Amino acid sequence: MPAPDASPKGTAATKESLTITDNRTGKQYDLPIEHGAVKAIDLRNIKTGPEDFGLMSYDPAFMNTASCRSTITYIDGDKGILRYRGYPIDQLAEKCTFLEVCYLLLHGELPNKTQFEEWQRNITIHTFVHENVKKFMDGFHYDAHPMGMFVSTVAALSTFYPGAKKIDDPAERALTIYRLLGKAPTLAAFAYRHSAGLPYVHPTAELGYTANFLGMMFKMAEAKYEPNATLTRALDVLFILHADHEQNCSANAMRSVGSSRVDPYSATAAAAAALYGPLHGGANEEVLRMLDEIGSRDKVPAFMKDVKEGKRRLMGFGHRVYKNYDPRAAIIKKLADEVFEVTGRNPKLDLALDLEKIALEDEYFVKRKLYPNVDFYSGLIYQAMRFPVDMFPVLFAIGRMPGWLAQWQEMLLDPEQKIARPRQLFLGHDKRDVQMLGARS
Repeated sequence: MPAPDASPKGTAATKESLTITDNRTGKQYDLPIEHGAVKAIDLRNIKTGPEDFGLMSYDPAFMNTASCRSTITYIDGDKGILRYRGYPIDQLAEKCTFLEVCYLLLHGELPNKTQFEEWQRNITIHTFVHENVKKFMDGFHYDAHPMGMFVSTVAALSTFYPGAKKIDDPAERALTIYRLLGKAPTLAAFAYRHSAGLPYVHPTAELGYTANFLGMMFKMAEAKYEPNATLTRALDVLFILHADHEQNCSANAMRSVGSSRVDPYSATAAAAAALYGPLHGGANEEVLRMLDEIGSRDKVPAFMKDVKEGKRRLMGFGHRVYKNYDPRAAIIKKLADEVFEVTGRNPKLDLALDLEKIALEDEYFVKRKLYPNVDFYSGLIYQAMRFPVDMFPVLFAIGRMPGWLAQWQEMLLDPEQKIARPRQLFLGHDKRDVQMLGARS
């Protein structure tokens, strides 16, 4: 794309361009528009003089800045649309398994039967971890948070597989993808078993991806673990709903850290660390804490009054992107009914439904477009399935693994990408001279 041209006022501009008048100099600049965006680097040519660095855009938290071109996930927040590689999320949740969606995100197309069988076989082979990984995990304190153990152990995999540093080798990248997808549920289950003081349960090749994870989590003395089919499918759907979500905080961390060309295990650990935060992967945990704080249905109106007065925060409602009902939340709400038929109704559900009813009818919340998001109901399902609250972000990490890897792979193969290095607006002191210690006031 050519750089913008400084031109006298009145020069005709092309239709697909943005004309900027710099009132400091009176000059006009035509910036090409492509895919609904202008390149920030084109602003650099807008200067007041030869010593001027050039204009920059200021966008804390990337509220309106595209950092990449991507073909993975499409979101229309105003319309409540989420698609992976063009496929609507509700169709994928209804008709596909999680491993099929993993293949889709990483390869761009859904697999045929032969491709899927090979894909599943390669991932299953890599569900086992090196015995020293267990020794590494044994070093954590008995009450260590499972997500802290997961983040650390994923990072430690880079020391077990130094060949992963060859990120330009397609075969090595494929092997790393198999390993991370295969080992994520194993490491997650081991983290839980360690925190619960239980012996580790090894993967079982006969079970499917999600069923195998449930077995590693909950198998006790039974000779053969048979997970409930409804719960297995429910968890598979939850993984699908969490598989990718465009340039969210953890995906941005994966791309940013990966842009230094570090090994993918280290980049994935960075992404998982970002997911650890209560504003990202820990949000569903905060929903349950909020429901516990409310306590009973008769206290819901008072709680919502406090929210409107700024005294409380309403967790699980609203989203940076969605200004409509989160399409994932609608799927999860239906899924909850199927899960509760097996596990029994979570008593917090009535509280949640009361909150949702007020939020969808009260002008205060409607005006602010505070619709339920994916975190609002997912925690209720996880809790009903006997997952402890501390495991919620770890479950999120398993589901998000293919999205992180797809984002990382796309970043590596994009010739426009360089090491991430945002600019700053420096507002500190101008040059100052250092005084000797005794002379300072």
